[in-house]
Amino acid sequence: MPRLLIVKTGDAFPDVVEAHGDFETLFQKALAAAGFEAAVFDARIEPLPSLEEIDGLYITGSHAMVSDAEPWSEALKPWLREAMERNLAILGVCYGHQLMAAALGGVSDYHPAGRESGTHEVTLTRAGREDVLLGQLPERFPAQLTHAQSVLEAPPGAVVLAHNAHDAYQALRYGPRQWSVQFHPEFTAEVMRAYLAHQVDKLRDQGQDPEALLAGVTATPEASSLLVRFAAAVASDSPS
Repeated sequence: MPRLLIVKTGDAFPDVVEAHGDFETLFQKALAAAGFEAAVFDARIEPLPSLEEIDGLYITGSHAMVSDAEPWSEALKPWLREAMERNLAILGVCYGHQLMAAALGGVSDYHPAGRESGTHEVTLTRAGREDVLLGQLPERFPAQLTHAQSVLEAPPGAVVLAHNAHDAYQALRYGPRQWSVQFHPEFTAEVMRAYLAHQVDKLRDQGQDPEALLAGVTATPEASSLLVRFAAAVASDSPS
């Protein structure tokens, strides 16, 4: 069994937590259904753990903003660079995606086009179609998204694996075992609808139709499969 650690970087809305579980719980539910377990480390309040006893890291989403450079978030950057140097397997999600990019020399900040929320199509690049983790997905697949910030500049050497009309960097690979995605593979359709319900006014203010976005929410099994695919890849590389 691989030693997996979920790096918790924030909390979901209280009603989402009550009905569906917090970010880390959504990860754990998806993994448990496939027979995997993952411990949780809350990066906001706990000291950084040693990387020696970890086989793979997940980094969650957050309502925080990477560009605010909060002390706990900034402390994760050298820790993630050390994880990269150790060739530790990593999968960053949403905030984790933006944090990894910023830690490794890219730029993450508010997207000039505003917020992207709802179920939206993501397209693999040629590199994505050939990638060991994402390459088993369809070339185009739906994914759950909710973010105001994005990776605006990818780090030097990062490979773009997926994009869509809103974001040039929906998925990145930084090394042979290190990935990040802007979308939320842990979100169910119900969680996505709950998030949209919180964002009605903000979405209308930027000219979007929240009712249409709610109506367009669908299940995203291909995107969701990445959580277990990553765990399986870590397991195959881990000493028995």
